[in-house]
Amino acid sequence: MEQKAYAVLKSVFGYDALRSGQQPLVEAVLDGRDALGIMPTGAGKSLCFQLPALCLPGITLVVSPLISLMRDQVMSLVQQGVAAAYLNSSLTPGQYAKATANLQAGKYKIVYVAPERLLTDRFLWALEGLDISFVAVDEAHCVSQWGQDFRPAYLQIADFIDRLPHRPPVAAFTATATPKVRQDILQLLRLHQPETVVTGFDRPNLRLRVLQPQNKNQALLELLEQFEGQSGIIYCSTRKQVEQVHALLVQKGFSAARYHAGLEDAERHAAQEDFLFDRAQVIVATNAFGMGIDKSDTRFVIHYNMPLDLESYYQEAGRAGRDGEPAECVLLYSGQDVRLGQFLIEKSAEAHEDEEDPETAAQLKARAEDRLRRMTWYCHSRRCLRAELLGYFGQKAAPVCGNCSVCLGEGSAVRAADAPRPARQPAPRKAMAEGPADEALFQKLRTVRAELARRQGVPAFVVFTDATLRQMSILAPTDRAGLLQVSGVGEEKARRYGEEMLQAIREYRQEHP
Repeated sequence: MEQKAYAVLKSVFGYDALRSGQQPLVEAVLDGRDALGIMPTGAGKSLCFQLPALCLPGITLVVSPLISLMRDQVMSLVQQGVAAAYLNSSLTPGQYAKATANLQAGKYKIVYVAPERLLTDRFLWALEGLDISFVAVDEAHCVSQWGQDFRPAYLQIADFIDRLPHRPPVAAFTATATPKVRQDILQLLRLHQPETVVTGFDRPNLRLRVLQPQNKNQALLELLEQFEGQSGIIYCSTRKQVEQVHALLVQKGFSAARYHAGLEDAERHAAQEDFLFDRAQVIVATNAFGMGIDKSDTRFVIHYNMPLDLESYYQEAGRAGRDGEPAECVLLYSGQDVRLGQFLIEKSAEAHEDEEDPETAAQLKARAEDRLRRMTWYCHSRRCLRAELLGYFGQKAAPVCGNCSVCLGEGSAVRAADAPRPARQPAPRKAMAEGPADEALFQKLRTVRAELARRQGVPAFVVFTDATLRQMSILAPTDRAGLLQVSGVGEEKARRYGEEMLQAIREYRQEHP
């Protein structure tokens, strides 16, 4: 990889090196070749397109499916001193006109755009005369009707690229792709002999648990007491269930927001903001609270109902622990969930019966029913849950992970006597999270970060992630040079926030010589 890329990696993003899966993807794009990255959530997919975007001469377009995803990534880039913007339906006509004017004036390096806008006359006109040096497709599984998040507008991406004056390198990224979906990505995006990297789907920092409680509400309240003071998501299968669970939590005094498609836009937006900015500890949501949520310090995800398929479960549970710190994924299963899943599949098939020919409709319904069966098997599994999940995505795994409810012999889904003995018993969650860090200093830095975030009007994790703060509390730097050695601290963040973080560390070291 060229020297310039390493310099940008350090100065902008604050990292000394790329992870093993990232390097070949970045190098391919910088060499002008296509790329396909299938990497688990939290593995640094966005860096694989943001880094080459800053090294290439022209503008990079990032096709992204959700407004919240675009907004969060642009917010983070701006905090790092990168000229970035997004074009989607959340902008007023005036804001959209200003953003397109800035785009035409060459003021942006990275522009996020919704797939529906690509072939509009207005967008194509805005690109005239500009050097588009790279196109990245995020959440690329949306192009496949065999995936759980099919988005018809993704089928327009290849046609849009063909209309550009010269074809730039194209890179596609996803965290959830079965072999069939992977084939669709290659074919439907018309990738040219891409550098393909599949880093595996394992997230070792996530503890996977399936419980079959007699009373789900009681089990949920007990879990939330364990997770006191931590951020988390509770997923429910229906809007009615969201309302009931949210009402229960509010009645019991928990700080909770709710999110589903039946709410007004303003209320959904307010709920999302409350969760992102830590004004609500938990958010109770349907899967409408989608893949665009990138709150890296989410410490737990609880599924109140079983999802319809393992792809959805992997994606939703994977919103926990994106910063690499330990996190919990708990599924509260009951037999009623299977009946509810079958009902939802029937309703979906009825809703789309006019849009597809009978043969395709029957195929899609049968595929959905098969995925529901696989999801149900997971909930009843007497073998390692991690091995079950990874096997579904075609990845081999050790028979015992030591960090799931089966391997740990807990919960009513499996009796301790039936569970394989774990190779290693993991440390308790809190101790595992602490490592060698000074916990008191870590908490002090979190308080300073919260104040900096409030002043900037951004979520706390956008200022620094928990993982960065934890390393900061281990190294305890007292000058700018030392601060820049902390992973995740680039030049711009050191300029914006460095002095106040250093001052907090100096004060702490005086108090605790």
